[in-house]
Order: sequence, then structure tokens, then C-alpha cells
Amino acid sequence: EAQLVESGGGLVQAGESLRLSCTLTGLVFHDFAIMWFRQAPGKEREGVSCLYERDGSSYYADNVKGRFFVSGHYATSTVYLQMNDLKPEDTATYYCAAERTPRPTVKFCQLYGPRPEAVEFWGQGTQVTVSS
Repeated sequence: EAQLVESGGGLVQAGESLRLSCTLTGLVFHDFAIMWFRQAPGKEREGVSCLYERDGSSYYADNVKGRFFVSGHYATSTVYLQMNDLKPEDTATYYCAAERTPRPTVKFCQLYGPRPEAVEFWGQGTQVTVSS
């Protein structure tokens, strides 16, 4: 039933911007934290960002802070990752994922970043390539 679908990836030059979308179906938006991961060939999967739609709290990895911004639109069950000033090292497959966060709960993703072991549902990924 639950499904996450990413879109918006593409090929851009360094310094340009992209906006990724993650559309959620079959789950209650406010019961989940939505996380963004990325993985480049030969590298470990890296947590990028997460968002708690219920109160708007969020997390950003140090190497994207100030360039990437996550937002949620409850009416359309969509989470966006706005990526500005893209760099070649941002090249990766980007995945959105959902962690169940029943109330009350500690916001582990906000405190420590996305954790793959906490993911209940994964999207299929979208490719981002940044050329220099």
C-alpha cells in the first residue's frame, strides 16, 4: 500500500539548482519523518536531510547545510528537496524514505541524522549528476 516516488533529478552544471520531489501514497503523512539519502558509486549511503511535517523540524548534513532546503506540502502529500549551488560532489542517486514516528517519540533523525535502519519505506531513487 505505502509508496514513495522521487522525481526531479537530472544533469546540471556546477552552481545550478534542482528541486527533487517525493510523493507519498498509502501512509499518514504526520506519522512519519521523511528522510533524504544519497549514494554515489563506490561510496557509502549518506544521510542528507529529514523533515517532521507535524511541526516542521528538520535536519541537514553539514556538507549541504545552507545550500539544500527541505519542505513539505501536506495537501499534496509531497516533500521537496531544493538543492542550490550544486557541486560535482553532490552527484549521486537520491532516495527519499519514511521512518514511522508515533507520538510521543524522540526525534532521532533531527538529532542525529537519517539512519537506514530506521527506514520503513524507500523510494526508487532519482539520479542527480553535476558537471564541473
